[in-house]
Order: sequence, then C-alpha cells, then structure tokens
Amino acid sequence: MRFIVQKFGGTSVATPEKRQQVAQKIIGAQAEGFAPVVVVSAIGRTGDPYATDTLINLAREVHSDVPGRELDLLVACGEIISGVILVNTLIARGHPAVLLTGGQAGIITDGNFANARIEKIQPGKILEQAKAGNIVVVAGFQGVTRDGEVTTLGRGGSDTTAAALGVALDAEYIDIFTDVEGIMTADPRLVEDAQTIDVVTYNETCQLAHEGAKVIHPRAVEIAMQKNIPLRVKCTFSNEPGTLVTNQGELAEVTGIQSDRLITGIAHISGLSQIKIFTKNYPDIKDVQMKIFKALALADISVDFINIYPHLVIFTVRDEVGPKTVEILANMGFEAEIQKECAKIAAVGAGMTGIPGVMAGIIEALTKEGITILQSADSYTTIWCLVQNDDMAKAVRALHRQFGLNKA
Repeated sequence: MRFIVQKFGGTSVATPEKRQQVAQKIIGAQAEGFAPVVVVSAIGRTGDPYATDTLINLAREVHSDVPGRELDLLVACGEIISGVILVNTLIARGHPAVLLTGGQAGIITDGNFANARIEKIQPGKILEQAKAGNIVVVAGFQGVTRDGEVTTLGRGGSDTTAAALGVALDAEYIDIFTDVEGIMTADPRLVEDAQTIDVVTYNETCQLAHEGAKVIHPRAVEIAMQKNIPLRVKCTFSNEPGTLVTNQGELAEVTGIQSDRLITGIAHISGLSQIKIFTKNYPDIKDVQMKIFKALALADISVDFINIYPHLVIFTVRDEVGPKTVEILANMGFEAEIQKECAKIAAVGAGMTGIPGVMAGIIEALTKEGITILQSADSYTTIWCLVQNDDMAKAVRALHRQFGLNKA
C-alpha cells in the first residue's frame, strides 16, 4: 500500500466548515491512490471548549497541582474528541473511516508523563484497518506505556506522532497541514514581505524550529530524517504546494547550486534574560563553571546561548526564571549581572558553511539600524545574535532585507 500520513492542527479542525476542507484533503489523497493515515490535534486553541489548554485549566480550577498521570488521561481526550468528529465527517461523505487512539495505533512510549518519548510503534491495527478499506484517523500527541498507562508527548506531540507513523509505515510523504502556506523566511507577523520557502533541508528546518519558527516541531523533522521520508508543510485552506523538507542531495537537485542561497530564513525567540558571571576572582575556574551549571540543572532551569571564557560565563534563561537564577547563584557566592527582556535572532542557512562575510553582513545590517549586539555565536549553519526585545522586530526585518529574503 502507498501510505501518506496527513497531520491536521487544532485550527484546521476548529469548525465544521474547516473540517469539511480537511476531509477534502484526505479524500483527495485517497483519489491519488494513497492510503491516508490521518493524525489530528485537539480542536481549536486556548479558550475553545476542547482545546488542550482549556482542559488543563479546567482541572487546575479544582487544584493547581494535578498529578501527571491524571493530567495525561485528561488532555488525551482532546485529540480523541477531534478524531471522532473527523471520522464522522468522513463517513457522512461516504468514506469509511475509523479512529484509533495512540495506544490502539501501537504507539509505545516511556513513562514520562506530559513529555513521553516514543520507544517503538507496532502498526498492526493500522495496517489491518487500512487493508479493510478504512481511512485511519489517529489521535495525535499520545501513546501508552508497555503496561498500558496513557501518556502524552509534550508540545508539538501531534507532529511527532505523524512523523513516527510515517517512518513505521514507510510512507511516501508526511504532510503537516497548518493555517499558513508553509515554512516562511521569517515570521510574517514581523516581516510583511516574508516568503514561503519552496524547498529546505531537514537540518535547516530543525534549526529554524529550535530557534522559534513554530510551523513544525523539530523532533518530528529529526524522526522523518532517520528514514529520509519527505515532509511537506502545507496550508489546509489552499492548494498551494507549501514547503518540501528533504535531504541535502535532493535539495540540490531541485534548487540547483545550494550555496547560492546563503541564508534560508530568520527565526527569533523573545523573553530571554542574559546572565553574566565574572569568575576571575575564583582560583579554580573549571570547578566554578561546573558548579554553576550543575546547580542550575538541579533547579530545573534550562540555559541556552552559552559562552564560556577564562574569567567570564554568559548564558540566557527565560525571563520568568531570571530572578530565581540570580538568587541561586547568589546563594552559591556568585554575583551575577542580569539583563532582562532580550531576544535571540537566528540566521539559518546551509549555504553559509565555509563562505566568508556572512557575519560581516549581519553586523552591517544591525549597525545600520542602531541595534546593539549583546552576544553572538555561530555554527556551520546558524549565526545567533542576542539583542534587546525592543529591537527584535527591527533586527529580524534588517537581516531579512540584508540577505535578500524578501525577493520571491
């Protein structure tokens, strides 16, 4: 069988009219000779009756500390409700369909409630239903442990479900349907002339997703990459081709000389605090550095954008944990400087590897706009700059222009 996995997000299934458009996408894939396996998210977003956050808030109205096991049982209902309604929508149009929960679909996870990892997939029931002629709809974002406990996969879990099923079924494509046209060169809310990227590598997509682009979860991309299954990011409400995510070799075949495109996209993350710790007065610098990061890890504080020098340690944390971070360091005898309300800007592109002048171009663009760079770092495919939140939108637009991403 020629499988295609189609994932539809919460906004795509939010109303009867939108669900009819979803059904048309599924029926269209079936008409092309595919056996669709459809992954659905919970209906709508925060405030909508069956959205994940709505269900969580409902439980927390009773008591704020909901046990992880019970919370997973509750929020897994959102995708099940969505799946039942979509199955009924397809049946009403004359297309046999069946819903499987994550556990019934054979998604086996570890026991880490609210953020479980998929250990394996046993797709026997999916294959059985598909061979019987049914469109298989799977509740995303969830699985079960080996002893039958319901778990959820964390934010972006429906993307992860779709990618894992695509790999298990050796699907021809994994289609991620959203309410935008595809992966964009920048956030269109900040950059009016942002363009849809036609083709992009797995690695570039992972970087963009990790650095704030929210169209697809990076874990889903990493899973699809393991078996080199093409991902397509499309809009539910149009017939545009969207963005094809594939490997470097296939990208070169489609686009020609890959190095012609230095930068693929600009991503951003706001709401960060920069922490500086001067360590020159401490005799054993290496021991100090180890103690700093170990203490923050024990406090469950995630650090990012780390620069370590002989007498200085710099990193970022989320604004909301900035005061707690400073307090922990003070209790250890370290005096830390904190700069709140910062944003990380990332210029991502596989074509920059080994090409001189990219950083110079970034500095030139930001300097022209009077933007101070608080911190920077780079890898083979990404250059990061930390700026003030107030400068974030201006910085994203400046880099977007600097590298010609506004040109169709």
